Amino acid sequence: MEMAPAVVPFFLPARPAGHAGYIQGVSNFIDSPPATAKRPRKARGASAPNPAAANAAAASFAALTSRLDYLGQSDIEKVRLAYKFADEAHLGQIRASGEPYITHPIAVAAQCAEWKLDAQALMAALLHDALEDCGVTKAELIERFGAPVAELVDGLTKLDKLHFNTREENQAESFRKMLLAMARDVRVILIKLADRSHNMRTLSNVPRDKWARISSETLEIYAPIAHRLGLNQIYRELQDLSFTYLHPWRNATLTKAVEKARSRRRDLIQKVHTEVEDAFTKAGMSVRIAGREKSVFSIYRKMILKHLTFAQVTDIYGFRLIVPTLSDCYTALGILHQLYKPVPGRFKDHIAIAKVNGYQSLHTTLVGPSGVNVEFQMRTEAMNLVAESGVAAHWLYKASAPDQATTESLGNQWLQSLLDIQRETGDAAEFWDHVKVDLFPDAVYVFTPRSQIMSLPRGATVVDFAYSIHSDVGDRTVAARINGEQVPLRTELKNGDVVEVVTASISRPNPAWLSFVRTGRARSKIRHHLKTLASAESEVFGKKLLAQALRAEGIEHFPEDETAYQSVWDRLLRFTGNRNRAELLTDIGLGKRISTIVAKRLVSLLAEEKGEKPDALLLTRERFTADPSSKQGVVTLDGSENASVHYSTCCRPIPGDPIVGYLGRGEGLVVHTRSCPVAAKLQSKDSERFIDVEWSDEPTRPFETEILVSVINGKGVLARVAAALAAAESDITHIHMGQEAAHDASDLRFVIAVRDRAHLDSALRNLRRTASVLRVQRV
Repeated sequence: MEMAPAVVPFFLPARPAGHAGYIQGVSNFIDSPPATAKRPRKARGASAPNPAAANAAAASFAALTSRLDYLGQSDIEKVRLAYKFADEAHLGQIRASGEPYITHPIAVAAQCAEWKLDAQALMAALLHDALEDCGVTKAELIERFGAPVAELVDGLTKLDKLHFNTREENQAESFRKMLLAMARDVRVILIKLADRSHNMRTLSNVPRDKWARISSETLEIYAPIAHRLGLNQIYRELQDLSFTYLHPWRNATLTKAVEKARSRRRDLIQKVHTEVEDAFTKAGMSVRIAGREKSVFSIYRKMILKHLTFAQVTDIYGFRLIVPTLSDCYTALGILHQLYKPVPGRFKDHIAIAKVNGYQSLHTTLVGPSGVNVEFQMRTEAMNLVAESGVAAHWLYKASAPDQATTESLGNQWLQSLLDIQRETGDAAEFWDHVKVDLFPDAVYVFTPRSQIMSLPRGATVVDFAYSIHSDVGDRTVAARINGEQVPLRTELKNGDVVEVVTASISRPNPAWLSFVRTGRARSKIRHHLKTLASAESEVFGKKLLAQALRAEGIEHFPEDETAYQSVWDRLLRFTGNRNRAELLTDIGLGKRISTIVAKRLVSLLAEEKGEKPDALLLTRERFTADPSSKQGVVTLDGSENASVHYSTCCRPIPGDPIVGYLGRGEGLVVHTRSCPVAAKLQSKDSERFIDVEWSDEPTRPFETEILVSVINGKGVLARVAAALAAAESDITHIHMGQEAAHDASDLRFVIAVRDRAHLDSALRNLRRTASVLRVQRV
C-alpha cells in the first residue's frame, strides 16, 4: 500500500475532502486519511474465506508484483512463493475491518518494495506474522526459505511480542531488545516501521479505548527511531496519524485552519512559483520545483514549544528545489537571493555540515511578495532520496546505481554504538538511559583543532567531545580549551566552537563526569571503565586478604602458579561456584565471600592434592601475634586503594584514629573508627566480617573529616574561617550553613581534607584563635 508522498509537484488533482494526516503539496496539499487499521493483537475470526476475499488477496499481490520490477525474475518467484505460503498460513483469519488478513502482510511488503528492499526483506514482510499467529516453526521457515529470511521473521516476531507502557522503568528491557535487533540487521526495523505505519493508517477499526496507548507508543518510540534513521516520510506520517488519534479535536481545528490559510494564500504561492520558475528559465538552469507544507503535528509542536498562535507560525508553506548537481544547489541559492531578499540569520548549510541522520540540504528563508516569509530548500535528487528515505536509501541506490554505496553508512555509526553500549551495560534501565538522548538529536556542530567537523547532541560537553573522538582520549582527558581559552570540562559546546582536549597518560575517568555528560557513548564508556577499575582493584585486594588468611592457617606462600596448582584451583572453584580465580578473588575483595572460610578449604585441598601441610612454626607465630577480636589478618591502608576500600562517611576516619574494617556484602572493605556507633552495631550482628586494619606510616593522600564551627554572625566571618583553614594548609571540600534564618550565632559545618590527626589538631587550633569563632569540634 502506498504512503502519502513527502513532496508532490504542482497542479496535482485534489483528493477528496475530509482527509487528515500527513500534508504535502502546494496548489492541492495532500492530506492522507487514517483509513483502516489492524488491532494491536490481531483480530481474526474462524470463518472460511469466500471466493471474493480470495480474489481480493490475489489482486493485492498483483499490485505488489507491479512494484517488483527492480528485482530479478528468480527473486520475484521467491517472493511469490513466500506470498503463497503466507496466504495459506493466514487462511480463515479476518482483520477488524472485515478484510482477509493477508491484505496486511501485502501492504507491509508493498511499503518495503517502495524502499526497494531486497527479496529476503520482502519475503520476511509477507511472513512476519506467520510464526506468531499460524503455528509455523522457525525450522520450517529455514527449510522453505533459508536461514536469513527465518532470522528476519524471528526478529520481527520477537518485536511483536514487546509491549511498551511508555514508562521508562517498564519499557527499558523491551526497548533494548528492539534496538539491538535493529543494530544487528536494520531491515528488521524497516519492516517493523512499515508494519506500524499500516497499523496506524487503519487504526480507526480498532476500539477507541486502545487509540491512546497505541498512538502514544508510536509517537514516543517508533517515530523517533524513524527520524534517527532518516526515514522522514514515515516519521512525519507516524507523527500526524498519532496526533489524529491522541488529540482528535485539536487535529480537526488545526486542519481547518491550514485549509483556510491554504485557500487564502493560493494566489500568493502560485505567484512565487511562477516567478521562481521564470528566474531559473532565464538563468538556463534545469530545476524541479515542488511545494512543501508543514505537517499538522509540526505546526502544533511549534505552537506549544514557542507559545505561538496559529497566525504567528510563518513557515507553514515552502518550496523545494531539486537540482542536478551539488554545485547547482549553491548556484540556485544565488539566483533566489537575487530574486528575493533573504531574512538575516535564517540560512543553514546542511550540505557542508550534514545532520546526524545523513540529511543534506540548503535552507534559506526569503521575503516574498506582500512581505510574506517563504522557506526554500535546495538539494540534489540523491540528497532528496536520502532526506525522505534515510537508511533505506541504501537499497534505493543499489536498485538504481549498484556502484553507488554512499548511503550504506547512514545510521551505521549510531547502530554500531548501540552494540558498543550494550556490551558495556548490564542493566536495561541503564541502557535506555544511554540511548534515549541519541534518539532525539538536536545537533550542535563543533570543530577539532584540525578543522574536522564533529556533530554532537545539543547540551554536549567537552567530555562528550573527547569520547566522540576515541574512548582512550575521553578516559585520559584532564583539561580543555575552547576557541583558545581554558574552560572547565563540564562546559557546554556551542555551534562553531573549536575544541582542543588536553590528555595525560595517568588520568582516569572521574565518576563526577556522569552528572553532566550528555551522550550515551560517553556515559557508557565512563561507567564501564569505573566498573572494570573497581573489579581489578577488588581482585588485587581479595588476593591480599586470601594470602593473609592462608598465613593465619600456616601456609607461607600463595599458590600462584595456575599450571602447578590447576587441580587445586578447579576443586576450590567448584566449591565456591565461581567461574575462574579472578572472579573468586574479586568476590573476596568485595566482601561477598569470607577469606578465612576460603583459606581453610584451600589448605585442605593443598594437603589432599599436593601433600602441603601447614607450617607449625608459622601457625604458632601468627596465632600468638593475632588480635583475638579479629577473625582475619591485618590490612595496612595508605589511601591508594581507590574503589576496593571505602572510608565511611558516618565517622570519617583519618590517619591516627583507631580503626576497624568491615567487609560489606558486595561493598568491599568499609573502614570505621573503633568508637563509631554504626560499626559497633554491625559488629554485634556480623562479627565474622570484621578484619583488623591499620594505617600505613606514610599515607599517600589527604583524608576528609567533618568539623563543626560555631561563630558570631558578622561581615567577613566566613572569609576569616576559610583563611584560618587555608593557613593550616587544609582544603575545604564542602560547607553546610543550614536553612534557618541567621541569628547572633550560627553553626557552620565544614568537610576538610587533612593528612592525619596532628594536621587536624593544627587546623582546629588556628580556628580557635580566630576572632568571632566561639567553639570548634570534630563531628
